[in-house]
Amino acid sequence: MISPLLNEPALVVENSLKVLVVADVHLGIEWELYHRGISIPSQVEKRKKRICEYVRKVRPERIVLLGDIKHNVPRTSWQEKREVPEFLTELSSSAHVEIVPGNHDSDIEELIPENVTVHGMRGLVLDGVGYFHGHTWPDIELLSASHVVMSHNHPAIRFTDPLGHGVSEPVWIRTHFIENAIKEHYSELDEWKDPEVIIMPAFNELCGGIPFNESIHEELLGPVFANHAVELENARAYLLDGTDLGTVGRLKKLGITRVRRRSE
Repeated sequence: MISPLLNEPALVVENSLKVLVVADVHLGIEWELYHRGISIPSQVEKRKKRICEYVRKVRPERIVLLGDIKHNVPRTSWQEKREVPEFLTELSSSAHVEIVPGNHDSDIEELIPENVTVHGMRGLVLDGVGYFHGHTWPDIELLSASHVVMSHNHPAIRFTDPLGHGVSEPVWIRTHFIENAIKEHYSELDEWKDPEVIIMPAFNELCGGIPFNESIHEELLGPVFANHAVELENARAYLLDGTDLGTVGRLKKLGITRVRRRSE
């Protein structure tokens, strides 16, 4: 069973294990914002409190952090050196933490405490479900799972009114890989299992999001999108409260989508 937490950017996966999944935490983003002239106090305590509330509600046996636990690259800020170990220690006191590194997680191995496992960037299969961040191709093993959960793009839908005012809302995306494109990359793949693909919204709201209803494959991040290996037009979008917005292709035809020149 795979179900999002209502009104939260977190996923609960329950087979033989109960797993809580959170993606794109981006601890230390305040450091980058400070250097851009935006001063925001560290939000790490709020982040810890929020995820600990998930843990108390779900009581998971494992916690999967699906990439981009930290924010700054290529260096690690002093803020991250202090906050990331404390954050992971707090989470791992409740359940074993599995980290699938993202593109922002350089040197994350130097920041992890006990009861935390760091996997390869191409992901892992845990209890029958595949997990990878999305900035690399997934390990071929993930293609045999019934579901593949990824992140990286911070999916959103932008609603634009007739006067041009727009607002973006984070969404869940449920879709599938495109078989021919996948087989072109994985020539050794024997049997096509057609796993459902779930793209997670970012946990950290300061990251912003990419409006899928205003994007084409080439504007989305990661090789599976760049190589047209993920179905986009028939992908289904859901608000965090569970509202089914329909397919991305249908949303693009509605008045809420601003038609943009591709040079923008």
